[in-house]
Amino acid sequence: MAYKRPESVLVVIYTVAGEVLLLERRQPAGYWQSVTGSLEWGEAARDAAIREVAEETGLQVQEQLVDCGYSNYFEIVPAWRARYAPDTDWNTEYVFRVELAATTPICIAREEHVVAEWVPVQQAVGRVSSRTNREAIERYVPTPIV
Repeated sequence: MAYKRPESVLVVIYTVAGEVLLLERRQPAGYWQSVTGSLEWGEAARDAAIREVAEETGLQVQEQLVDCGYSNYFEIVPAWRARYAPDTDWNTEYVFRVELAATTPICIAREEHVVAEWVPVQQAVGRVSSRTNREAIERYVPTPIV
């Protein structure tokens, strides 16, 4: 078995009106997130972000993708450690963002996700399951002026 690389991307996709794209994972049920995924061996973080967005949403974001210049370092959940080489306990997550003019239809990867929803920024902050995802939304999605 090829072990996963302990580096991943988090891509927050949102509109100028402050709607954030969230995906509900198949497993664990009820786990909401932005686009995420592991880097393949030899792959650059930007390339992984473009690939993961295309795989998980059907969107092509080469032009709109912005590297936030920020990364998170966190302990890998024990239930997922078997996917990594022995003694690999920590993951580095590179944060990206994509701003779109308006919501657009999403074609989810059904093997990974149950549903995709565009939700207001404050609702997204309350719904995402991971701390790093919540912080990225708070840090990078502008609050719309009403």
